Amino acid sequence: MNVRQKKLEMIEAMNRARALEPSSFVPNKLLDTLIEKLNLKNDAELCRVLEVQPPIISKIRHGKLAVGATILLRMHEKSDISIRDLKELSSTATH
Repeated sequence: MNVRQKKLEMIEAMNRARALEPSSFVPNKLLDTLIEKLNLKNDAELCRVLEVQPPIISKIRHGKLAVGATILLRMHEKSDISIRDLKELSSTATH
């Protein structure tokens, strides 16, 4: 086995280990709280309020995209929820 094969095996092992780790990012609670606080009906209305395209909210909800600084600021501006509280909502572990 050469060095390249060993490196590829190591990368694959790391990716498998990452997939097994529980994620601390729980976007549903954050998005659901915003929808409730802003008296919205669904993610589509949340997209309009936050001025983002629907795939962005969908990717956040499904854990494929983290909440970036720009959208976090928009969430804060529209909801008056502190940034600290928004970050806590997105990292709250479900039990």
